[in-house]
Amino acid sequence: MKNDNKADSTIKNYDKLLSYLDRNTDLSNPEEVKHHVATKVVGKAYKRNLIIAYTLYCKYYKIEWEKPKYRQEAKQRRIPTKEKLATLISNASPTLSIKLQMSKETGLRPIELCNLKTKDVDLAQRIIYPTTAKYGASRSLRISLNLTERLAEYINRHHRKPEDKLFNGTSSKYGKQFRHLRNRLAEKLKDASLKTVRLYDFRHYFATNLYDKTKDILLVKQQMGHKKLDTTLIYTQLLNLNEDEWTCKGANTVEQATQLIENGFQYVTEIDGIKLFRKRK
Repeated sequence: MKNDNKADSTIKNYDKLLSYLDRNTDLSNPEEVKHHVATKVVGKAYKRNLIIAYTLYCKYYKIEWEKPKYRQEAKQRRIPTKEKLATLISNASPTLSIKLQMSKETGLRPIELCNLKTKDVDLAQRIIYPTTAKYGASRSLRISLNLTERLAEYINRHHRKPEDKLFNGTSSKYGKQFRHLRNRLAEKLKDASLKTVRLYDFRHYFATNLYDKTKDILLVKQQMGHKKLDTTLIYTQLLNLNEDEWTCKGANTVEQATQLIENGFQYVTEIDGIKLFRKRK
């Protein structure tokens, strides 16, 4: 797999799957492997990954076998509310909090975030230039003033040089830290629903929120770094926002209108000389 230019994270995942099969089956016996996977009480997506891993094993050792087909079930995930994400961000350690806020504001994949170098962050323009994973299109991502200030303080405090990695650790460690925070916080706040939030849900939130604001599917595809439009369509189908939850404000001067637009409000109409704007709560 390494010779075929597969990512280290992909290799590690298949290593875990093959190690599991090795503990529970005889890898030299394809029928035994097939039976174990067929009778294991797990989702078809996991079974499919086990089969892919074993197929690679068979290919390497020239073992013939008839590969069963497992298709991943279509499943609609719910997007966490902005309040839940804010709770997780505000209760995280300083560095983890910054990483989670970046995930929410940019939709970066965990591996993309953890591969960032200091030079990839343009603090003056408030733009991040990630190296896109999965052979997707290159992109630039704007961040909030608050996140920019937090990043500037972090870079200065940790003496990060342009070629240094922005954050220490791997995407696997990032995920482990997040799950520890999530589970601890769920127990502390007596809120079991927090345990259903995944790290990738921060990325999902970014995609659905961007699509809700712009209704521009091609922009969402580009900003997510997707290679195929079909992948983007899956994310936008997750949109499940209450149409009635709006904050409405009026403006009767250019300055007021400008300030509202800069704060994310969208123009709706004009009544009695007052321009009305709205944005989701």
